Amino acid sequence: MASVHESLYFNPMMTNGVVHANVFGIKDWVSPYKISVLALLYEMSASKVSLPERRRLNKLILPLQQGPDLTLGQFLKMVEECCPQTAYAVKLRLHEMANGELKDMEYFFSTLSTHPSFDTEAYKTSVVGLFMRHMLLAYNKLSFSQVYKLYKSLQQYYHSHYAKPTDGQVSLPVLVADDSDMDLTSIEDTVGDRMDKEELDTPLHESELRNDNTPSRGPLSQKQAEYFLARQAYLLKNDENKALKPAALQEELNNMLKFNPDFAEAHYLNYLNSLRVQDIFLSAHSLLHCFDRLILSGNEGKSNGDEGYGRSLRYAALNLASLHCRFGHYQQADLALQEAIRMAQESNDHVCLQHCLSWLYTLEQMRGSDSTVLTEDSVKMAAHFCLPYLASLGIQSLVQQGATQGKSAHKLMDALKDTDILHWKHSLSELIEISLAQTTSIWRMYGKSTMALQQAQLLLNMSSLEPVNFSVQQNNTEAFAVALCHLAELHAEQGLYSAVSEILQHLKEQFPPHTQHAKLWMLCDLKIQFERHMNEGKYHLAEPLVTAISALNKSEGLYRKAQVLKALNRSTEAYDVLQRLQARCEKTKSTEVVIRVMLSTAELHWESSGFSTALPLLLQALALARQHHLQALASETILHLAFTQLMLGVPEQALSVLHEAIEPVLAHGAVMDKGRALMLTARCQMAVAGFKSSGQGQADVRLAVLAVDTLKEAASYFSRLSCKERLRDVHYLQAQLHHSLGQTALRNKSAMLFRLLDQELQSPAPPVSMRL
Repeated sequence: MASVHESLYFNPMMTNGVVHANVFGIKDWVSPYKISVLALLYEMSASKVSLPERRRLNKLILPLQQGPDLTLGQFLKMVEECCPQTAYAVKLRLHEMANGELKDMEYFFSTLSTHPSFDTEAYKTSVVGLFMRHMLLAYNKLSFSQVYKLYKSLQQYYHSHYAKPTDGQVSLPVLVADDSDMDLTSIEDTVGDRMDKEELDTPLHESELRNDNTPSRGPLSQKQAEYFLARQAYLLKNDENKALKPAALQEELNNMLKFNPDFAEAHYLNYLNSLRVQDIFLSAHSLLHCFDRLILSGNEGKSNGDEGYGRSLRYAALNLASLHCRFGHYQQADLALQEAIRMAQESNDHVCLQHCLSWLYTLEQMRGSDSTVLTEDSVKMAAHFCLPYLASLGIQSLVQQGATQGKSAHKLMDALKDTDILHWKHSLSELIEISLAQTTSIWRMYGKSTMALQQAQLLLNMSSLEPVNFSVQQNNTEAFAVALCHLAELHAEQGLYSAVSEILQHLKEQFPPHTQHAKLWMLCDLKIQFERHMNEGKYHLAEPLVTAISALNKSEGLYRKAQVLKALNRSTEAYDVLQRLQARCEKTKSTEVVIRVMLSTAELHWESSGFSTALPLLLQALALARQHHLQALASETILHLAFTQLMLGVPEQALSVLHEAIEPVLAHGAVMDKGRALMLTARCQMAVAGFKSSGQGQADVRLAVLAVDTLKEAASYFSRLSCKERLRDVHYLQAQLHHSLGQTALRNKSAMLFRLLDQELQSPAPPVSMRL
């Protein structure tokens, strides 16, 4: 965003030839709340408090001065938490003024101006000194009627807090008058005198009950507006959960713009707020209004320089391009980006050109084009112009492209290591978090769950280098959301659903549904629920989740839809969905989904006994997985190949192939994959042992016993997931094995367990030989 000019707060704006006074031309005005703050400052200098209490009070002064007006209950509670003795003294001072006469308030202001601390501790140029001088100046400019109205407002402000019994507590019920009735000083410019007199002559409204989190409704002073906008913008970036909700922030910004429509910073915050709720119209409207105001307030003599409206125009076009990129309007984004590039070239603005180049390769990536050359050029130029942030983003973008294009892991990790050195050197905390989250995703994509878990834990336990302002937590960025979602999925793969629920609950608290990163955990939650229902054979519960998943991710939704259709034996429909999905993913170069589609298509061929037809698909999928170093998918493809070979009558070859995949599956695979791999291994051992034949040698018995142990281990994995259909198959195979070995008691036990599960499932058991 272009730089924000402080002069904007003080320059009057002209509309249709009429100059309107800017409400922020008022430095400050006296209100009952600010009298309370003055009383606090007076008591702090008049009384002796301990050093820790004075430190806590000093930290509290700036938010009290610059923040919106608080109710008396809120104010006293904050002061009491720092120093109960001072809070009691302030309450007594307010009690004397509110229950006394007008001369008591007048006496307070007269003693404030002559207080010795005004020239010592609260010296003239300090924050406290300036605040006190502004209040005294504003009070001295009030007419007698305005002073009387201020006194009545102070009485109402004080007594509204004690409208109900407080049971000895300082702040309980909060009844307060509307803040708009507290505009008790005239604007310094003569143009605004009429407006102020009309506001001051309006009667006080009745008190209304307000929540502690309700924002201020009256016009804010200059410092209050700056503080409010800075706080909300910081929270939107670092801890959106603590920022006002979109509707409440929109209402407060509308109230602010009502008093000053030409407030550019408020328009920009309105733009950020609209992006949270994906409101394309309001976000574009606010963005254009923001830069219109910046251009009007700029210096016309520097239209092509680093300052003035020339710079604002360039960054306005660049921000508009980024807005259209976010909403997928690629043609409009390209036009806005070309306009920004043209203006940046005309003014020889290399920094703006670098930002344009970074958005240009981002736009090409969104379109599905290869932007490697553009990204490399961007990194080189950013390094040349000493822009470490853009250079690091470019390198991470190259790493991301390299991961999808099948680059080896060690090259990508070396590149990320170099960027991490750059991050720590320049203290780029945000990029350190992004780098760790990206490393977690890359290890997960490669099928190394242990390394992914380690990187996610490293990110979650990292202390941020960012200065902590406004008491935010440094774990509310997109990187933390991605890491937590990976953790939830990794725990779900191991059947630890209680831990998954805790992680998801934390995600819901840190990223409520109205926040911009909420759809990450929403999709993660839906996928976990879907897989759990499919593992448990509850297809009627999994089917409704497909629509919700499709709303968040079209490709994932189509893949899940095909899985449900295949489970419901609607093979023709499932095949059509898979072909549609494969064409879509080949266009977007989503290699992982393409491999999964091939595996699912091969499983459909199995159902029609087309095992030889499935072989070319599986070999193609294995080549793709190995080419892109996707070990988890390669292992799963080998399991499918081994099953196909078993069905084609070559169990010895299937068993030797399985030995290649069983180790990575047991080390990094999900519990379901471990159970399926062990169950397939047992079936291959049974086939090699030939336990169905009448005579068996010693070797055959040894393999059969080994198969019993393998099935027992597979049953433990399926039990962890409550996968009763798979357990039924295991008990069926165990009964056959024990029968062939002459173990009657164990055979009867396995047969009984099979019978119980079969009665519980109330569905015909599919042939064990027809599925992996």
